[in-house]
Amino acid sequence: MSRLDQVKRSLEAAGQAHVLRFWPELGEEQQEDFLEELLLLDLQRLREHCQAAAEAAAAPPCSLDRDMEPVPPEIIGSVKWSDPSSLSRWEDEGFLQISKSRVAVLLLAGGQGTRLGVPYPKGMFDVGLPSRKTLYQIQAERIRKVQQLADSRHGSSCTVPWYIMTSEFTLKPTQKFFKENRYFGLDPSNIILFEQRMVPAVTFDGKVIMEGKGKVAMAPDGNGGLYQALVDNKVLEDLARRSVDFLHVYCVDNILVKMADPVFIGFCVSRGADCGAKVIAKAHPAEPVGVVCRVRGVPQVVEYSEIPKETSELRGPNGELVYSAGNICNHFFTRTFLEDVAEMFMDQLKQHVAIKKVPFVDSSGNLVKPTKPNGIKMEKFVFDVFPFSKNFVVFEVVREDEFSPLKNADGADSDTPTAARNSLLSQHSRWVSSAGATLLDRDGTVIRPASCSSADQHPAECEISPLVSYFGEGLEQLLKGKRISTPFILDEKRVEEPQEQ
Repeated sequence: MSRLDQVKRSLEAAGQAHVLRFWPELGEEQQEDFLEELLLLDLQRLREHCQAAAEAAAAPPCSLDRDMEPVPPEIIGSVKWSDPSSLSRWEDEGFLQISKSRVAVLLLAGGQGTRLGVPYPKGMFDVGLPSRKTLYQIQAERIRKVQQLADSRHGSSCTVPWYIMTSEFTLKPTQKFFKENRYFGLDPSNIILFEQRMVPAVTFDGKVIMEGKGKVAMAPDGNGGLYQALVDNKVLEDLARRSVDFLHVYCVDNILVKMADPVFIGFCVSRGADCGAKVIAKAHPAEPVGVVCRVRGVPQVVEYSEIPKETSELRGPNGELVYSAGNICNHFFTRTFLEDVAEMFMDQLKQHVAIKKVPFVDSSGNLVKPTKPNGIKMEKFVFDVFPFSKNFVVFEVVREDEFSPLKNADGADSDTPTAARNSLLSQHSRWVSSAGATLLDRDGTVIRPASCSSADQHPAECEISPLVSYFGEGLEQLLKGKRISTPFILDEKRVEEPQEQ
C-alpha cells in the first residue's frame, strides 16, 4: 500500500475524507509536502480529536463554585507577609541550588505575536525601552546575572540551562534571532530550543479545517503541550544528564519575570514541594485571570469565566477577596514530578476549548476570512498537572515587582507595550530611589518617588541593566547621594561613572 493510500484510508476512517478534496489540483511538489504534513498527524486518533472538540464546544459552561475552596494558608509563602528571616533563608537555599547547577529555567514561547500585531515571536519584541532591549535579551541577561550572584556567594561556576519551547511558527525565527545576537552572551550549548506539537483546528461539526488546498489549519496544542513536548524532544533525558532537579517554568510575555528566582526556588525546595505556583493578589473580583484554589480537595486553576460573579466577589472577615490568588503562569516543578507526569498522567490532562476565527478554503477552493468564530482549537494548559502533585505550594508576589504581561497592541485597555515599558521603568526608578539617589527630569526638576510608582503614569526614563542588578541589589554603593539626570541607562559600561548632575 502506498503512503497516499494509507493516508486516504486513515482519513476516511476518521470521517475526514474532505482533506484530500483538492489533491488533484496540487502540483507534484505541493502533493509531496502535503503528504508529509499529513503523515505527521496522529491519524489514528484524528476521529477522537475531532469528536472531542465538537462535543466540548457544544457542552454547557462548567461551574465549579460548589466544589471550590481557597488554598489553605499553611501551603502559602509570601514576599508581603512572610517574615524577613524566612525570606532570607529561602533565598539562601535557592542560591545554593543554583550554585550547584541543579536549577534550570523553561520558557513557554510557542505563541505568535498576533494580538500584538507583529509577524514574529513575542520574545523578539521591543517595547521601547531606552536601551531598545527585547524581551529575550532582558531574560538572557537576568540568567547571566543570577548565575553570577550564585557564583559570588558560593565560589562556584554554575550554569542555569535555558529551555525554550517553541512551535512550528516560532522555532526558526527564534533560532535565527539568538544566533544573530550571539546568544546574548550565554553559551549556546545551554540554550535548548524544542518544538511543541501542532493539532488541527476543527469546525463545530467536527471537521478538520483546511486553510489551503494542500494545508490543514494547525495550531499549537497550548502551553500544556509542554509535557508531551518534553517526551517528544527527550528534554527530560537532557535534564537528567545535566543533573538538573528543579525547573522554573514561565511565559515569555512577562517583562518583569525573575529568572530562576532564588526566593521562589528556595521556598519550594525548603517545603519539599514537587509543584508550585507564583500568584498575585487579584486587583478586583472581575479581573480576567485564573484563580489558584482547591477543587474537591486538590489544587487547580479555575478560569475566571468558570467562576460565578457572586463567588468571585466573596470576601473574608477583613474585606479581602476569598479567591484572590491570581495565576500568572509562573511555576516550579521537580524533574521527578515531570517524569511522573510523562509516565502516568499524560492521558489524563484536560482539553480546553478555544473558539477562534480560522481562515479556510470553501468547497470551491476560495479562501475565506471569517468575520465571526467558525472553528475550535483544542488546548492544554501548563497548570493542568497541579491535581497530580503530592506536595503543592503557592508563593505570593507583588504585582508591581513581578507581573506585567505583554499581550495586546497599544490602544487596547491593558497589557500593552506601553504598559509593559512603564512597569519596568517604574520598577527601576523605585530601585534608584531606594538606593538613595535622586532622579531629575530633563529640566532638572526632582522626580518624586511617588511619581515613579505607577505604571499608569509616565515614569522617569530610568533603566537598569539586568547585568548590573538582578532585583535592585547592589545599587546603593553605586548611586547613593547622586543626582541623576534622565533619561538614564545604567549598564555594565557605566557602573563606575553613572551620569549625574
